[in-house]
Amino acid sequence: MILALLLVTATFQPAQPRVGDLITVTFPAPVVLDASRDYEVVSAGGKQVVVRTFEPRPFTMSGKVGGAPFNDMIVPVGSVLRQGDDLAPAPLAPPLKILHPRTPFVAMTVAAVLMALAWLAAWLRSRKPVVELAPQLTPEERFRAAVLTLRASPAYKLRWAALANETRAFLIATRPNLGGDLTTTELLPRLRAEQGIVEEILRQGDLEKFSGRGAAPRDFDEVVERALELAS
Repeated sequence: MILALLLVTATFQPAQPRVGDLITVTFPAPVVLDASRDYEVVSAGGKQVVVRTFEPRPFTMSGKVGGAPFNDMIVPVGSVLRQGDDLAPAPLAPPLKILHPRTPFVAMTVAAVLMALAWLAAWLRSRKPVVELAPQLTPEERFRAAVLTLRASPAYKLRWAALANETRAFLIATRPNLGGDLTTTELLPRLRAEQGIVEEILRQGDLEKFSGRGAAPRDFDEVVERALELAS
């Protein structure tokens, strides 16, 4: 009676399994299968088991459902081959012709052309006559030119700061005992006769750069005349 009930109520998915398919068998009650060499139990739990076989023929299952034993439940398994298949291998298809992409060849051609143009430009440049550079100004000449330019530019907003920078650069270039990292306080004691005018210029430059009120009122042209004496 139990066997007849199982044959009627047990269901298979897929309905027509083939070799290698995962076959889900659903029973009306929790099931425990007997071990068998005819199929492989992939998973089992509750009312369902998942099995599979690689033999193209039906196999039987046995075990217990709800504690009651059952035997010889047949599970049909079909072959994956078509009916009447003579198992002869399919004819080989001819190899596909591989089309080589044109992009790499175009890129290499463009790169070669650009390289040739670069070499040509370098060669043409090397054939140009050498232009002699104007002689560099001495520190004194450069200082005088910069200071005179500042005096001729009354609209320049940071004239005192620029004059201080030019003075500091001139002193560092012409005084071996002065370094570029010296502050105004460190630089002044190392000067002798120039200390008075240099201090006034540097203090005015510091006020213009760092003070919110700017530089103190001074006659810029008069200070410039004294500054030019540093380069005499």
